[in-house]
Amino acid sequence: MAPAGAAVRPGLEARLEAIVRACPSLMQVMTTARDLDLPDWLIFSGAIYQRVLNALTGREADYGIKDYDLGYFDPDTSYEAEDAVIRRVAQRFAPPLRELVEVRNQARVHLWFEAKFAEPYAPLARTAQALDRFVSPLFSVGARLETDGRLTVVAPFGLEDLFSLTLRPNPSRPTNGFARTSASALARWPELRVLD
Repeated sequence: MAPAGAAVRPGLEARLEAIVRACPSLMQVMTTARDLDLPDWLIFSGAIYQRVLNALTGREADYGIKDYDLGYFDPDTSYEAEDAVIRRVAQRFAPPLRELVEVRNQARVHLWFEAKFAEPYAPLARTAQALDRFVSPLFSVGARLETDGRLTVVAPFGLEDLFSLTLRPNPSRPTNGFARTSASALARWPELRVLD
């Protein structure tokens, strides 16, 4: 599902869903995340978009996958509350997934983001809002496996950039990280078309 103003073409969403469902490790993470029932959770970032890039460029599904970003939203922004969730999630996975699933309370991101990336970051109101701030629309995609087995796709900029292999800066949040991020992506997927 895409927020108002950024419709996701049904054909692209179906293609993304087929790619996600064809990846056993990603589906294991999605199923476990669903069963944990974290508030407002999404799997996003490379765990989703890199699978699509790999499918479109003929690479193995897990090529380039370094982690699985699992975001959730809990108004309790204490470190202790987030740490308890991180430990709870880790207990549900065996290695190597235990080390690869990175859990972050999106309600806390504004507390550490500026110190780490030297850019301001206003508080978020929900997990999906984080996607609006990613470096590029190509990266701005998340998914959640619902209790009835449906897959909810969240893509605030749509999926056209992802499926056309187009890497461009986020039009609503310019960031200093685009050049570095695009160079890293191009090194792994030279088929990408970079627009700056």
